[in-house]
Amino acid sequence: MKPIPSEIKILYDAALIKKGVALPAHFHYRKWLRYYLDFCLKYHHEPVNKESLAPFIQKLKDKNQTEKQRKQAFDAISIFYQIERKKTVQGKTQTLKNKNESISRKKTKLKSTNADWSPVYNGLVSEIKLRHYSPKTLEAYRGWVRQLKGFTRSKAPQLLSSKDVKEFLTYLAVKRKVSASSQNQAFNALLFFYRHVLKNEFGDIKDIPRAKRKPYIPTVLSREEVDAIITRLRNPYNLVVKLLYGCGLRLSECLRLRVQDINFDTGILTVHDGKGKKDRTVPLPETIIPELKAQLESVISLHQKDLETGYAGTFLVGLLEKKYKNAARELVWQWFFPGKTLTFVPDTKEYRRYHLHHTHVQKAIKGAVKRAKIPKRASAHTFRHSFASHLLLANYDIRTVQELLGHSDIRTTMIYTHTIQSRTIKEAKSPLDFS
Repeated sequence: MKPIPSEIKILYDAALIKKGVALPAHFHYRKWLRYYLDFCLKYHHEPVNKESLAPFIQKLKDKNQTEKQRKQAFDAISIFYQIERKKTVQGKTQTLKNKNESISRKKTKLKSTNADWSPVYNGLVSEIKLRHYSPKTLEAYRGWVRQLKGFTRSKAPQLLSSKDVKEFLTYLAVKRKVSASSQNQAFNALLFFYRHVLKNEFGDIKDIPRAKRKPYIPTVLSREEVDAIITRLRNPYNLVVKLLYGCGLRLSECLRLRVQDINFDTGILTVHDGKGKKDRTVPLPETIIPELKAQLESVISLHQKDLETGYAGTFLVGLLEKKYKNAARELVWQWFFPGKTLTFVPDTKEYRRYHLHHTHVQKAIKGAVKRAKIPKRASAHTFRHSFASHLLLANYDIRTVQELLGHSDIRTTMIYTHTIQSRTIKEAKSPLDFS
């Protein structure tokens, strides 16, 4: 808090004595004046304008100041106004007034310009990669920051406040009517943006509206419906779906499998860097082991052809390629579901092979569901839901299902208890069946 300018302080102390204010109260009167001058500077109010007093008193009320304190502050500022009305004081305070107006004009100009947010986006990318968050997290967070920029009309990042976020989140909920999950994702993205990119305190988050997610019961397919979809898929999409359902994998986990992740000797499939950067193992379905071995043979054959053409290798995560120079060309690091074509890397002028793209799998599943005439909204993730639900129907322990799915919190796994009928519900009858 800045001190009162000396020229004003001298005149103000003289006015307090003239008004008959008790000497012990002088400290408090000067304190309220300092608060008021800081308030005007911060919120761009004119100190000599009486209309600035009402919002200042309201601010004190919001900060739980007592009525007695607010009255004393009102009297303190009123004395300041009386001083300002005098011509001799007006000349001496003109410098301070011009200075405040200059600062206000600069900030107003800065707010209204189309500020360059390129450094902000670069900082966001750096902070995300520093914490090893997934590319999808980066894509989502960058999208919300871009929307905030548009909402604030490219306001300079250093001038953003928690008030801007409150207004933006309210806009999302009231005007755009986005879902609760989208609101919460936007909140988390902007909280990360403020703390780690702008290096600013986010402020009091108690007043920021937070949407509550409705209880979600996932779609579950019957075993017959799963088989109907699989029979309508071509290779390798049918094998992908068998792993999604047979091992409870997420689509990204399945497509990122490498040759070394499948161990036929122990019958174990290892998931590396799953959601939350966690590893886990799941048992291989015995019925599809011949198909998995056939897929491995096709990968070996394709890899040999790639080596003969002199391709640079597969894509590796992080700094693995720098640590292991030849790893990208080794068989164990090849994708178990390789892409159909090589990908050209402009930076290095090399051809590398990526894994099967998730959009191709999703499109194939959507077509198979339509051809099977299944009246459910089934996607790639539906097979993971079905995996968990069918294990619970087979009386598997909920903790076992949690471990197989890789959930950190048992409450996430508990949602699948709503996808199956409890014993009480099974025994209950519908009123239509009453005789």
